[in-house]
Amino acid sequence: MSRLDLALGAMEFGTRIDEKTSFALLDQYVAEGGVWIDTADCYAFWQSETGFGGQSEELLGRWLAQRPGVRDKVRIATKVGWEPTVVGGYPEQCEGLGTAAIDAALETSLRRMGIDHIDLYWAHRDDRNTPMEETIAAFGRHHAAGTIGKVGLSNWALWRVERARGLAAQLGVVEPSASQLRYSYVQPRPFVRGHVHNHRFGWITDEVLDFVENQQDWDLWAYTPLMAGSYERDDRPLDEAYEHPGTTRRLEALGKVAAELGVSRSSVVVAWLCGGTPPVRPIVGASRPEQLTAAITGARLELAPELRAELDAAW
Repeated sequence: MSRLDLALGAMEFGTRIDEKTSFALLDQYVAEGGVWIDTADCYAFWQSETGFGGQSEELLGRWLAQRPGVRDKVRIATKVGWEPTVVGGYPEQCEGLGTAAIDAALETSLRRMGIDHIDLYWAHRDDRNTPMEETIAAFGRHHAAGTIGKVGLSNWALWRVERARGLAAQLGVVEPSASQLRYSYVQPRPFVRGHVHNHRFGWITDEVLDFVENQQDWDLWAYTPLMAGSYERDDRPLDEAYEHPGTTRRLEALGKVAAELGVSRSSVVVAWLCGGTPPVRPIVGASRPEQLTAAITGARLELAPELRAELDAAW
């Protein structure tokens, strides 16, 4: 079974998505060759009666414990930085990226999941109240100890990413080598503010694509690639930020290509992301087996050059 160049998003596992369903989706994903599982220490505090996160990591820990040997087949990515420190404190009162916060969060994540290392550890946000040297040094220390593998930066401005790389090189510690940002086939109008743009720099732009294309060994991950079901469900319209002529043309091209290939529009979006230049790894959140199947179909679908050109031209 070939590996899939996508990640399974576990954000709502253990809260909105119950344990039985979550286990079934995880099992399906691994059986199909899936490797990466993405979560965070703060998932999903907004859906929990406690007001704090950790439910997703705890569920993954129970799943791993009940599946001997599966840890050798999967890679775990989790995040630090956004867990509230008081109920209702998000976003002003969160753990941040100081040394003590990273040390405590990493220990907690490892304990919850019952593992001894995290394959990719994300800084969930940029904490500009903490000196960047402190954050990078903390990640470097844990990498040297073997408790984390790669370091990734999520929702960071690109100039801050490059500065972090330079600091890591100066300090002689592991350099960040992955970005996680929001991206999909349709694009919002520039400078739109609101809940869709809740992370100011949390978007893949042309500059980000150019940056990644000209790096060696840099992974680019995209969250919300399927727009929370908006490509498939009439009861989930796109946010008004996407209301412009380019979206109309893109949706028409997407529907045409999907019909020609006999697959869902979501499958085409995943294929478009995975096969792009540079490739983008979509983080797919699924609550039903058929949703995951559509994403897996897309990850295995290679778009012919003329179809990709048709999709790219529709602005």
